[in-house]
Amino acid sequence: MPPPAGLGKGVQTKTTMDLIDIHPPTNRPTQQDGRPDPALPSFRLAARMAGLKPSAIREILKVTESPSVISFAGGLPAPELIPVSAISRAAQATLARDGEGALQYGPTEGHAPLRAWVCDQVRATAGLQASPDQVLITAGSQQGLDLVAKVLIDPGDVVLVDNPAYLGALQAFRAYEARLVGIPADGEGMRADRLREFLQTGGRRPKLLYLVPNFQNPTGSSLSAERRREIALVAAEFGIPILEDDPYGCLRYGGEAAPAVAALPETADCVYLGTTSKILAPGLRIAWLIARDPRLYERLVRAKQAVDLHTSSFSQRLVCSYVTQTGVLEGHIARLCAAYSLRRTAMLNALERAFPPGCTWTRPDGGLFVWAELPAPVDTEELLREAVRRGVTFVPGAAFWVGRSVRNTLRLNFSNASEGRIAEGISRLAEAIAACPGARP
Repeated sequence: MPPPAGLGKGVQTKTTMDLIDIHPPTNRPTQQDGRPDPALPSFRLAARMAGLKPSAIREILKVTESPSVISFAGGLPAPELIPVSAISRAAQATLARDGEGALQYGPTEGHAPLRAWVCDQVRATAGLQASPDQVLITAGSQQGLDLVAKVLIDPGDVVLVDNPAYLGALQAFRAYEARLVGIPADGEGMRADRLREFLQTGGRRPKLLYLVPNFQNPTGSSLSAERRREIALVAAEFGIPILEDDPYGCLRYGGEAAPAVAALPETADCVYLGTTSKILAPGLRIAWLIARDPRLYERLVRAKQAVDLHTSSFSQRLVCSYVTQTGVLEGHIARLCAAYSLRRTAMLNALERAFPPGCTWTRPDGGLFVWAELPAPVDTEELLREAVRRGVTFVPGAAFWVGRSVRNTLRLNFSNASEGRIAEGISRLAEAIAACPGARP
């Protein structure tokens, strides 16, 4: 198969960071006449930028614009399932009912009716009791991660994460110069025994424990109810606050749901993140943060004020108009789950048919991702170059690992392609694996 236009040379791209010297000289470069050279940069970057790398996912998405490319890279909801018409009606109703408020500045904490709805939503879906004065509306969960990191983390502070862990969280923590420690995980998520082992033998007490308990990104694994209690008990015993990130909890296709870690009586200190990005539309950038400690909540509000004053008044009211209609969001989530369940099954069946012996993969009960491990000689960053030539992309697993160099894993998204394209894409990927030297007998 010929390579798609513009993709034949792999996915190496230049980023802004590649083009700026992060340790420029103290004095600005000059011309021969001694005057500053306007063609040369005078910016002197902060030292923390040296460790802040571009997202591997964002970089890969740059090469997936061709319609001939089948992308398993981004964690994108299916565009054809976004309720565009219903959102358009909600937008029109919002402007007709409260156009001035929708287009005006608003409180940093968020639109009061939306905050009240969040409390109802998390009680129904996660068993979590919260009051509106504990809810902070954020511009996506990523802003919630950034705010918590900004408020809690000093340079060198230890943050504990699953291993492998969500790449966006790793970026947020690294931006504040955290020292990341990966706790080993298995099919039930982070291992409580290894968490306890680290806390008993480690030096400096960690500042934070980050968890994605439902259909974790990148592996798709979920913490069992018993494992959640075990981790909550260990964290409480050692005085480690938990940051619980739950973007996928409503996207369940099988198995039994468990309460949020924040809802457990064993949990001492926890901040909970939720979002509409995966269940409605990511472009609206409406998410929430729940912090029960009033002192922490106030400081998170101050931190958000310093960033953007408040989340879009229009987006907040639009989402509130949509989600507060009786049964509308529930019906939409049911349609998402029905479609994504079929796509997950299509991917698992395609992997079973096409992937060579020695490959393994997860079988998630929900969410958006399957995590695969190939025979050890295969480097999935090299494999990606081979796959792009065949018109298919994925995310190499190396970027998700903390403190380990694991080169033979990869993340596959199944929500953003039809069942037919999933089957074709996995077939192309299997061909790429077969072409890699490390996969040959």
